[in-house]
Amino acid sequence: MNRSTIDKVLSTIGLLMTAVLLVASAGLFFTQNFIHTQIAQQLEPQKIFFPATESAALNALPAIDKEAVSKYAGQQVVTGAQANVFANNYIAAHIKTISGNKSYSELSTESRSNPTDTALAGKVDTVFKGETLRGMLLNAYAFDSMATVALFAAYGTAIAGVVMLVLSLFGFSHSQRAAITKKK
Repeated sequence: MNRSTIDKVLSTIGLLMTAVLLVASAGLFFTQNFIHTQIAQQLEPQKIFFPATESAALNALPAIDKEAVSKYAGQQVVTGAQANVFANNYIAAHIKTISGNKSYSELSTESRSNPTDTALAGKVDTVFKGETLRGMLLNAYAFDSMATVALFAAYGTAIAGVVMLVLSLFGFSHSQRAAITKKK
């Protein structure tokens, strides 16, 4: 097989790879957009808001949590990053206060040992609800993180597709020169 034919075959394979990379990139961009849209559409109707600046709820938080929550003061939770901060720096801080740093499992076990303690049963119920909401918000954050990875992968595959296209065009150009050189 001569050089011109090899260049044409490899360049054609390169064009096919270009198509695959660009289609993958488009799919990843779609995925990223879909996930972000779904997160916002799922969180918005929940009407979860960060406490306002200098509110009692914000000032009651430990300093590290207050600093993280203050960044979003007064805003509605509609993104994965916001969901993460609300879950880990607002809800978790309140759960620690309510539970006395005990886990739901520890409180539940204690409550089952004292079935007539209604105050403890109320704490168990509140901590359970708080941990459930926290888990749901952290799922939104996890999916948002995957969307960010998809975005970077989309850019990477788009760039790889463009590079492959340029290399394929150079290959076709070289095959023409190789055919002319062979004729001489």
